[in-house]
Amino acid sequence: MATRNYSVAAEKLIKETNVTVIIGLETWELAAPVAEIGTRARVPVLSFTAPSITLPLSALRWPFLAQMANNDSEQMTCIAAIIRSYGWKKVIAIYEDETYGGDSGKLAVLIEALQDIGSEIEHTLVLPPISSLSNTKKVMQEELMKLLSLESRVFVVLKASSVMTIHLFEEAKNMGFMGRDSAWIITNKITTYLDSFNTSIISSMAGVLGIKTYYTENSSKYESFYGQFKQVFRKKYEDEDNFEPGIYALKAYDAIQIITEAMEGMINTNISSKQLSEKILSSNFTGLSGEIQFERGMLSQNPTLRIVNVVGKKYKELDFWLPSFGFSRSLVNEETEHDGNTAQGLYGQVTWPDDLNQVRNPKGWAMPTNARPLIIGVPGRTSFEKFVKVKNESNQNEEPEGYCIDLFKMAREVLGYDLPYKFVPHFSTYDDLVRCVHNKTFDAVVGDITILANRAELVEFTQPYAESGLSMIVPAKSEESAWMFMKPFTWEMWMATAAMLIYTMFIVWFLEHRSNPEFEGTWKTQIGTAMWFTCSSLFFAHRENVQNNFTRVVVIVWLFVSLILTSSYTDSLSSMLTVNKLKVNVTDIEFLKRNNLKVGCDGDSFVRNYLVDVLQFKSENIKTINSQDSYIGEFEKKHIAAAFLELPYEKVFINNYCKKFSATTPTYRFGGLGFIFHKGSPIAMDFSKAILTLSENGALKELEEKWFAPSPECSTGVTDNRTERLRLHSFWGLYIISGATSTICFFLFIIKIIKDQYRSNTSPRNNSIWSKAIRLARFIYQGQQINFAIDQTRPQLPEIIGRGSSRWKYSSPDAAENHEAASLEAADVEMLYIPGG
Repeated sequence: MATRNYSVAAEKLIKETNVTVIIGLETWELAAPVAEIGTRARVPVLSFTAPSITLPLSALRWPFLAQMANNDSEQMTCIAAIIRSYGWKKVIAIYEDETYGGDSGKLAVLIEALQDIGSEIEHTLVLPPISSLSNTKKVMQEELMKLLSLESRVFVVLKASSVMTIHLFEEAKNMGFMGRDSAWIITNKITTYLDSFNTSIISSMAGVLGIKTYYTENSSKYESFYGQFKQVFRKKYEDEDNFEPGIYALKAYDAIQIITEAMEGMINTNISSKQLSEKILSSNFTGLSGEIQFERGMLSQNPTLRIVNVVGKKYKELDFWLPSFGFSRSLVNEETEHDGNTAQGLYGQVTWPDDLNQVRNPKGWAMPTNARPLIIGVPGRTSFEKFVKVKNESNQNEEPEGYCIDLFKMAREVLGYDLPYKFVPHFSTYDDLVRCVHNKTFDAVVGDITILANRAELVEFTQPYAESGLSMIVPAKSEESAWMFMKPFTWEMWMATAAMLIYTMFIVWFLEHRSNPEFEGTWKTQIGTAMWFTCSSLFFAHRENVQNNFTRVVVIVWLFVSLILTSSYTDSLSSMLTVNKLKVNVTDIEFLKRNNLKVGCDGDSFVRNYLVDVLQFKSENIKTINSQDSYIGEFEKKHIAAAFLELPYEKVFINNYCKKFSATTPTYRFGGLGFIFHKGSPIAMDFSKAILTLSENGALKELEEKWFAPSPECSTGVTDNRTERLRLHSFWGLYIISGATSTICFFLFIIKIIKDQYRSNTSPRNNSIWSKAIRLARFIYQGQQINFAIDQTRPQLPEIIGRGSSRWKYSSPDAAENHEAASLEAADVEMLYIPGG
């Protein structure tokens, strides 16, 4: 109705009084139709408002319109930054509906700004136009009653007339919406009313945050205007004690200056309306309300905003909001000091509703009280009762117990504020518990609830307090074998050790058999002695003495290698024999599916659907098991070949039955276990911080040890059969050292022999390479020296030096005679002279 009256009045002014310019129009709902009329009549219109969303063709549609305002994007960005800084996830938007334009686009701009910070509007309360109400108080109470069922207590009042604003805050205070956990934010339009409201009205708005367009009060121009305004206002409104001019008074003054400058020098000149409009839109000066410069029919410069806080019977000014920067203590752009402040929050101290001495910030949520405690659902039916156990189903006043319950109570103590609560058992599936929180049957759920993507869309989870994943439990038996003693070494290690032993045996024999009587005898005897010496040295049980220095070097290195090998072997074998190693028949999931074997899982959890939908198990091969002890019976009766449990349950199960079952490492990971609250609940965030605190100070670990301590038989026995076998790559350095030492000693000994032979050889005959090689080979093997004194007239008997092999020792005259005869027969044969030593 008011819009129509304004349109009629505008047409009347244009037709009857022949006005040149129309000034005013505080709302866009009024300005838009008047701008249409002004465009048709070619009369310039100066409005004190602009649409919330800049229309792309507004300059073409209304060429005679000059908007002395900006759109609402900067204002809504500022409000969103306030909401973000206090961590509020849900807000309630309130505005008064009007005949033209509804919310003027403010709601759409606010929704977009909130989406950018991860918040949302939980509910929009649309108030009927004040002009349509006969009983404003009753209607206001009925509208506010709709908000009692909502949990959010952050209210953003987008637009309302001054009369509607008065009724809104009076009834909100009476109905308890101005409590200590509430937060109210008003836009620039409503904040302007504060300069005109009397103290009794402002007192009902105590604690409200407002956005206000900033204008300077320090200029001489403003001081001159203020003195005149105060004088005129007091004379006209003697009972009013608030005589601040307000932004619209400043805009009106600037509008007069715009018209004056546009028409200056054009008195008695025939100026067209189009020329006047162009002159107005080309204005460029600093007025009382700020910079006046138009671009496409709107002010070109984004406004500087001021955050104000209603305290008592007045309001105080807090921070500035600088365009494209954020909160600031002063008008100076502080980018040189820090990178803006849009997340940290306000610098100034805010006084919140209902508590002048409130230290903590409001939660922005309907917090539990003793009259209305937090209703917490707990799983009434669980497979593993160490997490949650309802002791008496018929008596709900008796608190449940378990790890989750104790964790909730410990976290509650860390919160820093009182949180009344009441546990209510719920005997249904875990998905039903999630839905009960979503539909607000419960305020929260405390239990072993797995965080899943589809559940997180409905509710708010806390920080996970336990890791989650899918483990496969299978029966196992102790791995016993008669060949266990072979397992400490891999087969490569055994082969390398045997090769090194044989090579060392050969070197020892070669170095000792010429000069050491203990290594003399037949081939079999010599090989046996060398083998016995080398093998017994592994256990430091050898009795043979070595005489050659080269042999001593070889033996010292070999004994060192033996020490390392025997120690490592002993430790590895001891570990294998003492560790309770389990052998499983089922190796992987594909084995189960391929052989069509049945598996078990918890029927109340999501695991059954996961096995069917993701792991592709047949539904008929999945057996539902409802208790921890039932798994044992199902395995013993061969009803199932494997069981699938989440990681926390697997740990509890293995801690009790480590001797009979084995578990695979979780391959399929989930979000962990957490508590559930309503979507956007600040309590969930507080509990997440509390859980992190308990984890960091070790309290969570102590609680796990209390509830999930392994059984006595599992506290010392280990079910993991991952004892590493000793591999060649860990010892190849030792073998290289031993082999290299033996080889070096071997060649040094050969060189020494060759030198000795050439030094002692006096035979001038038959010194061919082949002859020398034969003499060297016989010398190496026999270890003897044969001297032949060659007579030109008769053959000589060789002089035998009894060193070397026992075959050259004579024990009877017959043997000597036989040897002498053989020597005489070989007198014509070239005799070898082999030096001894």
